[in-house]
Amino acid sequence: MDDGIVAKEVHAGQKHSEMLLEMVQELLKTTQLTLHQMDGIAFGAGPGSFTGLRIACGVAQGLAYAANLPVVGINTLEALAQKTAAHFVVTALDARMGEIYHAAYQKITRFNWKIISPPMLCSPDNVPLLPGHEWIACGSGFDVYRPKLAAFYSDTIQQIHSGFHPHATEIAQLALYKFREGIRLNPADASPVYIRNKVALTENERKV
Repeated sequence: MDDGIVAKEVHAGQKHSEMLLEMVQELLKTTQLTLHQMDGIAFGAGPGSFTGLRIACGVAQGLAYAANLPVVGINTLEALAQKTAAHFVVTALDARMGEIYHAAYQKITRFNWKIISPPMLCSPDNVPLLPGHEWIACGSGFDVYRPKLAAFYSDTIQQIHSGFHPHATEIAQLALYKFREGIRLNPADASPVYIRNKVALTENERKV
């Protein structure tokens, strides 16, 4: 529990769809609340696993329709930034196939970030330059491609945090700010942030 946030985390493997609704029920029971007492529902919109994003968005939409609630999707790269205590954060998630999802943010208030470099899909050899020299880096993209990214950002990044992944706590924190600012969607308008349109390589592409 953090700042009134009750969170539960498990490694679901390939069982997201089987476990998610049960976990929601457990959290409602723990907090002694009902779905109709909620003010809104937030979900991790991506980028990330195609299957995981579809499940997260679909479940959020279904719950929101059932209780007539608004929704908000939180970018997982921004959730990574929120996990740090820094004011300038560059985040990267391993996108597989030799690529990363990349973005950079500046903290404006505790739960509000300004986009400095917008979320994008790129190779570790083609990441964007960043202004200044006060950046903190995190995310699985930096775990996988640390030597290459550390060398490229040698004059920009002060520190690289290892083992950082998006979590529900940070998604809830960012969503609370957006709900308070009136940033919300009808469930029908919610959608994942895929960035990449292609999820697999052909045999010939893999050989290349």
